[in-house]
Amino acid sequence: MSSRVFQGVVLQLKESTSRTIGVIDANGAVVACTELSRIGEVMPGAVEAVFAERTGIVRQDGCTLKALNGLGAQFDYAVFVSGEDEAAATVCSLSAVALNGAKNYFEEKHDKAAFVKSILTDNILLGDIYLRAKELHFVSEASRVVLVVRQEGNVDVSVVDVVQGLYPDRQNDYVISINETDLALVKQVSEGSSGKDLYKAAKAIEEAVSAELKIKVVIGIGTVVNHVRDLARSYQEAQMAIEVGKVFETERSVINYENLGIGRLIYQLPTTLCEMFLQEVFKKNPIDSLDQETLYTINKFFENNLNVSETARKLFVHRNTLVYRLEKIKKLTGLDLREFDDAITFKVALMVKKYLTSRGIDL
Repeated sequence: MSSRVFQGVVLQLKESTSRTIGVIDANGAVVACTELSRIGEVMPGAVEAVFAERTGIVRQDGCTLKALNGLGAQFDYAVFVSGEDEAAATVCSLSAVALNGAKNYFEEKHDKAAFVKSILTDNILLGDIYLRAKELHFVSEASRVVLVVRQEGNVDVSVVDVVQGLYPDRQNDYVISINETDLALVKQVSEGSSGKDLYKAAKAIEEAVSAELKIKVVIGIGTVVNHVRDLARSYQEAQMAIEVGKVFETERSVINYENLGIGRLIYQLPTTLCEMFLQEVFKKNPIDSLDQETLYTINKFFENNLNVSETARKLFVHRNTLVYRLEKIKKLTGLDLREFDDAITFKVALMVKKYLTSRGIDL
């Protein structure tokens, strides 16, 4: 429990009364007080007196005390007010109500965030998810999505604060620090939210972090799930989106798992199988026999949907020049990129090559 929460409440209460109001912990130490100089002071005998009369008002050494709500038999905190008269008892009781509310809210939010983190990191059993959700009054069935924000280069812990500022609704959205570089945003979304909506949300995060902290981030977006038990899957998908994006979408800072396409399948293949595939496709000459200019031509051809005239225009070459290059590629590889099936095979082969290179395997 943070003493800052208690301190914020007692300072607000100070505006309504001239009495000194404070909070002691289970050791009798003052953790919050309207008189700042008293913080850290120990009130001897206060703990024993309050524990002996847990449910009521206690008067001792010129103060009136009352235990705050706790989960166990031993109280965690108690509020105290200067004076032993009836007015002090009234102020003490009202202060206890305000402090209990703040305490319950803080603990509930902290516990909910910890609960969500345990699901994301797979540190809770499936059966326990249902029980814990019920205990915390956590809405199990709701549309949610997980976004993973990963810092690249310089790392700043303030990224959590920036994202939290964009999503202050802590009842429905949870910003959770995973490790030094990663944080997860568990965002509740409306039914029918599209990939474009999620992309806009991710871009807003990227732009805010860049503007405020001058830090580059990559954001992975998982799929929308409808039950709390599936949050771990959405989280894993967001992580995979970042990893696959490193290989196949190197220029993009926001990657949606649903848009990974065939790259997602290649990423999950055994490297030995990928090596066999390349050897089978390029029987005549290995893919490395193609120079950079030829590979650039091939990529442009794919970008322009196998349209010879449009590709020639983008490359600023004559159509016949491009046809000559495509014929040369056919002789080298045995694949005619003007044929749809051969083009698909070649495209997949290029992606497999990228994947193997990212794993440090050169053919």
